[in-house]
Amino acid sequence: MLLLPFLSLLALPFCLAASADSAYEQLTNLAKSNNGLIKLDDKSYGLLTHAKRNWTSSVHFTALDPRRRCAPCKEFDPSFTTVAKAWNKVPARDRSSHFFATADFDSAMGVFQKLGIQSAPVVHIYPAAEGPRRPANGRISPIVYDFSNGFDAGPLAEQLSAWTPVPIPYKAPIDWAKYGTTAGFVLIALSSIRIMLPVIRSRWAWAVGIVLTSLVMTSGFMFVRIRGMPPSGQGGQWIAQGYQNQFGQEVQVVSFVYGLLSASFLMLTLITPYQSSPARQRLQVYLWSGVIFVMFSVLISLFRVKNRSYPFKLLL
Repeated sequence: MLLLPFLSLLALPFCLAASADSAYEQLTNLAKSNNGLIKLDDKSYGLLTHAKRNWTSSVHFTALDPRRRCAPCKEFDPSFTTVAKAWNKVPARDRSSHFFATADFDSAMGVFQKLGIQSAPVVHIYPAAEGPRRPANGRISPIVYDFSNGFDAGPLAEQLSAWTPVPIPYKAPIDWAKYGTTAGFVLIALSSIRIMLPVIRSRWAWAVGIVLTSLVMTSGFMFVRIRGMPPSGQGGQWIAQGYQNQFGQEVQVVSFVYGLLSASFLMLTLITPYQSSPARQRLQVYLWSGVIFVMFSVLISLFRVKNRSYPFKLLL
């Protein structure tokens, strides 16, 4: 009577090995029938995580039913499916050493309860429990995928490749939207050349651009940008004290004053002398001379704010 239990204990390892082989065959058939991605339920999850498994697997836990209202699940599912299909391109010998599977909450509720998963999506990587691919540290418990790099397929394939016998041959799809946008901008640029060509050839356009650039630069634009000065100071102060300080708003005011002074001199020298009416010519002389006098007064008053010891002033 004691012989039968003893023989049963001796046969136990062979039974476990036979059950592992049977699980492996079933998993291989399930993967083939669904383009490399196994749809898990409670039973197939048990096959995938067999105690004597010599294969690795990546399991995606999700909740795609519209009633679950899981927006991240819908966002991540295409990435995992794409990586699983990419793995289907490797040779059969390597492909059958790693399985990709998806466990939906409504079809594998028992698995979610067993693992204590209360949120989705979640990806577990199951190392091999037997054979040469068993981790050196002996850990066979699942490794949780880190979503710190987002839901893109590229980082997912890169991290999962650490557990596959060969790297996952994933290639990012062609971004047709990017190329289409670039082509659209090129077409717009080419079509606008005909319109912009007279402006580009105009010496007045270049003169205005050079004058405006000169005004901004001489007002301290690069000084403010290089030193990273703020637009204004505490309490809304926009004029910085001292020669070695300047705020961003100060550049705008000084360039406006310089521009108005330059325009006034140009009006006096280029426009006013060619007026046919003496009265109009006299009026413009008074007008632009007054503008120059007032704006120089403003410029000197700004300088006095920066340097309190400056003794001279005009109107202000």
